[in-house]
Amino acid sequence: MDYIVKRGKRKTLSMHFSRTGELIVNAPARTSLQDIEKFVSSHRDWIEKRLKERAVYPRFADGERVPVMGEGYLIATGPRVKLERGVLYLPEEGREEALIRLLRDLTRQRMKTYLDELCEKYGFAYTKLSVTSARGRWGSCSGKGHISFSFRGAFLPNRLAYYLAVHELCHTRHMNHSPRFWAEVEKILPDHRRLRALLKEYVWAMHCL
Repeated sequence: MDYIVKRGKRKTLSMHFSRTGELIVNAPARTSLQDIEKFVSSHRDWIEKRLKERAVYPRFADGERVPVMGEGYLIATGPRVKLERGVLYLPEEGREEALIRLLRDLTRQRMKTYLDELCEKYGFAYTKLSVTSARGRWGSCSGKGHISFSFRGAFLPNRLAYYLAVHELCHTRHMNHSPRFWAEVEKILPDHRRLRALLKEYVWAMHCL
């Protein structure tokens, strides 16, 4: 199994896949190649599982189709990033960075619209909206009403993005997942359990960029 070893000032071995799909092994400076090989071999099941998961991630290559803001788009090369007539144009160079910038902008626009509509209709209030690179969660809300969403939410259909907006605004009233919190969510979205379950179908979005 091919992998890249990166040595440094650390005490333990670890590994991860890079954005380009390479397996990176981080090792203490004096670790022997034999010990590194044993470490990699002992994690073969984990590696194979991640490889299978990565096989379904979009690579954002020409000809692929990806969902953006509830619509399917065909990827093609263009001079600059843009969405036009069912096509997502990405530049030849730096296309990941260009795509992330686009997804950030789209996420901010959509989520601000949803948050403001919900605040006006249900009397919520928030202090700030941020778009982050978070992988572990779709959104969060601080005790001061600062709401954040991962730019990866741009891959979600509108109904699920709306659910995220409701979820985080309800945290401005209940900073937990107590029965009172879920009752608040249910007042707005009676089908919230189904929507939460559907989110699992988009786990890939947390790992593809």
